[in-house]
Amino acid sequence: MNLPQIRMESNFIKLGLNIQKPVQSIQQPKANLTIQQPRPELQIETIPSKLTIDQSQAWADMDLKGILRRIKENADYGYESWLAGMERRAQQGNELMRIENKGNAIASQAITNGEKHMKQYNIGWVPSHFSVKIHYEPARVNIDWKLNKPIIESQINKPIHDYTPGKVTGYIEQWNSLSIYYENANTGTK
Repeated sequence: MNLPQIRMESNFIKLGLNIQKPVQSIQQPKANLTIQQPRPELQIETIPSKLTIDQSQAWADMDLKGILRRIKENADYGYESWLAGMERRAQQGNELMRIENKGNAIASQAITNGEKHMKQYNIGWVPSHFSVKIHYEPARVNIDWKLNKPIIESQINKPIHDYTPGKVTGYIEQWNSLSIYYENANTGTK
């Protein structure tokens, strides 16, 4: 037996999505950096050494004297000899004034004035020791310096950020539907 049937077909709605992905770019520019190192300042002052050698006494010991020195020595010798002679004559005059003191002043003065004295001489060094005088002043070095600090300049650059947001748009791919079918509906029965 064919019974009437109702058939229903339904379709659900289908939703479609258009998706545009977001685009993001980030760039970080390098920082601008300048470094300068000034040279240090250095000053060096040198005072040279000084050596003085005085060998005038050594030359004099070898009897190689300058004319001015010879004149001065002879003048000094003449003056000292004159003073010694005056002293001797004054002393001898005093002895003669006191001749009554039972002395033989005339004979002793004759022996003193008539004899040549023996000169004493021993081993000598020409020139004599330490006759060359040496004086030395060492050199001096004065060093002055100044350190200069480095000059550092930096500029930080901000990041470059570009962003395009994404979009989502929806559309309907398939609408919902309901279909109803009748089968065996015309069988003649009511």
